[in-house]
Amino acid sequence: MSKINLKTSINSFSELGRQLRTPDAALSALIENEQYHNAWFTPASVLEAVTAIGNMLNEADLNTWLSKYNLETDKAPKKVGLILAGNIPLVGFHDVLCVIASGNKALIKASSQDARLIKAVLEKLAAIDPTFADSFSFVDRLEGFDAIIATGSNNSSRYFDYYFGKVPNIIRKNRNSIAVLSGNESAEDLFNLGHDILDYYGLGCRNVSKILVPEDYDFTFFFESIENHKAIINHHKYNNNYDYNKSIYLVNGDKHLDNGFLMVKEDDRLTSPLSVLFFNYYHNAANAENIINENAENIQCIVSTLPLQVNNQVVGFGQSQQPKLWDYADGVDTMEFLSSL
Repeated sequence: MSKINLKTSINSFSELGRQLRTPDAALSALIENEQYHNAWFTPASVLEAVTAIGNMLNEADLNTWLSKYNLETDKAPKKVGLILAGNIPLVGFHDVLCVIASGNKALIKASSQDARLIKAVLEKLAAIDPTFADSFSFVDRLEGFDAIIATGSNNSSRYFDYYFGKVPNIIRKNRNSIAVLSGNESAEDLFNLGHDILDYYGLGCRNVSKILVPEDYDFTFFFESIENHKAIINHHKYNNNYDYNKSIYLVNGDKHLDNGFLMVKEDDRLTSPLSVLFFNYYHNAANAENIINENAENIQCIVSTLPLQVNNQVVGFGQSQQPKLWDYADGVDTMEFLSSL
């Protein structure tokens, strides 16, 4: 790609955002049909992901985001290999956007779980501005790259380190998100927290898998407030996870609370199984902050309205799956990395 024109790029990205917020017939059909390729990608989940990206790509936020970086240079574009995750719809889009917006070329190894949506969205961008058509390509095998951004599990990250450690890289591992409750939350706050826990069936790194609650916290109001999320149990794969985990807890005599679609269990771990929310009690704000800071490298974001003194990103209830353009995964500034290549 030749020297980028920031104003033109922002106009193109914001037009893409508009088209994603109001899907046309072709995109609507794709949204409807993804469930036949990946049972977790229900029409509601895919539409939520598409709309979230549409909302992210607004002109004001694009200006705020891109104006921070020195992008209008004559520097030759670099080839950046992208290994995308596929746990939730379009989860790799932001990395692709960063590579394109920085004037580099994305060599995309898409996940088999999410290969169609990302192609459709990028084809829309190329139709809006044909100069972007040469800014990305989909590959089966990564080669000839100058840098790598790879997202995977803790196991695959070791593989990525071994193969890509000699080039500039961002290698991401498993992360989870947590919430910290004061005990004074409203029913609306807790209903919105239900979205943070259950949207995308809890499969995303920005999904809340654990909560910290004050000592003697009563979960009755929490369960009452999230009751309207109960339709999630009708999804067969989620229901299978719920039945399996419930059976394990009952056979082992593990103490837990259960409302018929979500189990809550006291556990020191961050990563809970699907259909289970772990919790720990905290004594005071300093104690909650210590728990967070001790686990900071494994936390993606924190949902809370408390004034927490922590390094991880803190968002309001219902906002964990609505990141802004500058809310980088793992807190690593992808644009800064790409601009410095």
